Amino acid sequence: MTSQRAALAAAGAHLAALGLSPGSSGNLSVREGDRVCITPTGTDLSRIDPDALSVLDLDGALVSGPRPSKEFPLHTAFYQRDAEARAVVHLHSRQATGASCLEPWSDKSALPPLTPYFVMRVGQTPLLPYAPPGDREQAERMRALPFPFRAALLQNHGPVVTGTSVRAAVETVVELEETAALLLSLGSSAARLLTAEEARELARRYESPWGD
Repeated sequence: MTSQRAALAAAGAHLAALGLSPGSSGNLSVREGDRVCITPTGTDLSRIDPDALSVLDLDGALVSGPRPSKEFPLHTAFYQRDAEARAVVHLHSRQATGASCLEPWSDKSALPPLTPYFVMRVGQTPLLPYAPPGDREQAERMRALPFPFRAALLQNHGPVVTGTSVRAAVETVVELEETAALLLSLGSSAARLLTAEEARELARRYESPWGD
């Protein structure tokens, strides 16, 4: 068992304890060289066995282990588009999934710059048009988007995020969930957003993807 796989199991337990992974929903992965270790289909994130993960190549072919989550194309797409990605988290968390049912704020971000922390820790978060879970074409569309991002919302489905470590990916998805909750709590109220200049300055200072 590698330290990354142990971190993946700990992350699953943490996300489940936060109530962000109802039932056996959601899936996590880590990249180890040219291999992807992903939770098997039907895995309860609170009970990930780090020694029983599905191992894929970067094209999604099963190398060893049980049948992977059907969402594996999203994971391999993130690893293919971002050489620095080392972990991917996909959840069906309530608030971010709720936000995925709304019209997007812009072409590049489903959520607006409500707080400095959303811009700093998450960055622009595109909304991908609806597709059935596990759809390879949706994953390919995400991979081919021509601007940087480390989080996306799948329409009427939920969030998927990447990070340079398991911890970074978890922190990003938790911040995304908090921002989505804030957005939904505002309802139809006219919200005061960060200005374009304020968001750009935060993105520059914290090297987060915004407006590119």
